[in-house]
Amino acid sequence: MRRLLSSETRAANPVGGLRSRLFAASMLLFVGLFTLCWVALLAADVSYTNSRAFVEVLTAPETRAALWLSLWTSALSVVIGLVFAVPMGYALSRYRFPGHALVDSIVDLPILLPPLIVGLSLLVFFRTGVGQFIEGTGLRFVFQRRGIVLCQFLVSASFGIRAMKLCFDGIDVRLEHVAMTLGATRAGAFWRVALPLARRGIVAGGILIWTRAFGLFGPLMIFVGSVRKKTEVLPTMIYLEQSVGRLEVALAVALLMVALATVALVGVRLLIARER
Repeated sequence: MRRLLSSETRAANPVGGLRSRLFAASMLLFVGLFTLCWVALLAADVSYTNSRAFVEVLTAPETRAALWLSLWTSALSVVIGLVFAVPMGYALSRYRFPGHALVDSIVDLPILLPPLIVGLSLLVFFRTGVGQFIEGTGLRFVFQRRGIVLCQFLVSASFGIRAMKLCFDGIDVRLEHVAMTLGATRAGAFWRVALPLARRGIVAGGILIWTRAFGLFGPLMIFVGSVRKKTEVLPTMIYLEQSVGRLEVALAVALLMVALATVALVGVRLLIARER
């Protein structure tokens, strides 16, 4: 009996030994190399800049204005992006309609194409009759703060839509069917079953949208420009400081962005871990 129990215990435990340790070490090697690359880059940035540049960045009113503009525009882009990402991700996951493959491909276009194309296309669009009519109503976007949100939304929303589609793909549709057999409508099954189960996907989609919107640069330079205390955000501020030879200040702004992004990502991950 004791011999039988010991054999069952060995069968239930994972197979160990030298090969397993070597395999784990080879996998962790890639983790270490990638992490080391980023640590080396950040260490080089920190060593190149100086405390005076950090003080100048943290106390300058231009930096505070760019920081505030970056934060509220990217946050608004997250809200608008999720408003589109949740229903679009659900529709692409659950329904098949004419042109489904085409729409699915269009969703991925902003992910694959250079973001610069978005700014250029927006600039051309608002020179057409439809674009001029929109601006004529008073809803102006070109070289305006609204244009920042529009650029951020068009570039980053695809990441949220793709994340939500993958999330809904992973939710068993039979759960919604069971809810409908119990008297729920299709909308009721979505609100009471699918959406609560997609909560982590919504958080992941929001993170992807925010990180892409927060660091957006190219389209903003074309479509809204970079006017101090008006349309200048942190990424465009880095470019302008570097272009006039103030590399230490540009690196200090870059490290500020890295710190903000790290705090936001770690905070969200802690909230998810606490929820689990």
